[in-house]
Amino acid sequence: MSESKHTSCPVIKVFALGMYQTNCMVVTDGPPEPGKPCLIVDCGYEPDELLSYVEHQQLKPERVVLTHAHADHIAGLSELHRRLGPVPIAMHHHEEDWLSDPMLNLSAALGLNITAPGASEFLREGDTVGIGGVVFDIRETPGHSPGGITLIHQDSKTAIVGDSLFNGSIGRTDFPGSSFETLADSIRTKLYTLDPETRVYPGHGPTTTIGREMMTNPFVSGA
Repeated sequence: MSESKHTSCPVIKVFALGMYQTNCMVVTDGPPEPGKPCLIVDCGYEPDELLSYVEHQQLKPERVVLTHAHADHIAGLSELHRRLGPVPIAMHHHEEDWLSDPMLNLSAALGLNITAPGASEFLREGDTVGIGGVVFDIRETPGHSPGGITLIHQDSKTAIVGDSLFNGSIGRTDFPGSSFETLADSIRTKLYTLDPETRVYPGHGPTTTIGREMMTNPFVSGA
């Protein structure tokens, strides 16, 4: 499936949740208003601020998309289902088992044993995820984890990248299933090929742009 062009503009509200300050997001087509559908991207530890925002704005979550399934990106899913109902969860199939296995999602190492509701949809390269008139293209960006994905909205030059690329850094590659070589290839072939003005929403820390990271990122050069 070829990547598509769309004219609506996403509004992205970012919440830095929990002890790892994981950037979890609520996406709407235009400004939030009662009854408007929304897309939730990741839901980490201590999700109350995000969930309260959805409730206060009276938004209707249609789907949760997981950029990957490390514990700090999934720990709030059970609470999300308790408060907002059984919102469908979409992710890459390579990490399906991580939702139910604290060893795989790395929470066991912290003695927390996090599990989450199962996924109902699996995303791969070339798929699209829509909310209202906003449609994101999916790119597979493994390396930090084997099932990492990125959501790209071409017209607004927006990329939600999970833990693949940060402002001045990249995701860790010392975890089980991680690979620096794979991540560097993902960044160079799937992210650095985007318009340099593309705004990057990472899984931790401040936003950046593709052009800035291509020029200054000390781990993966765009040269």
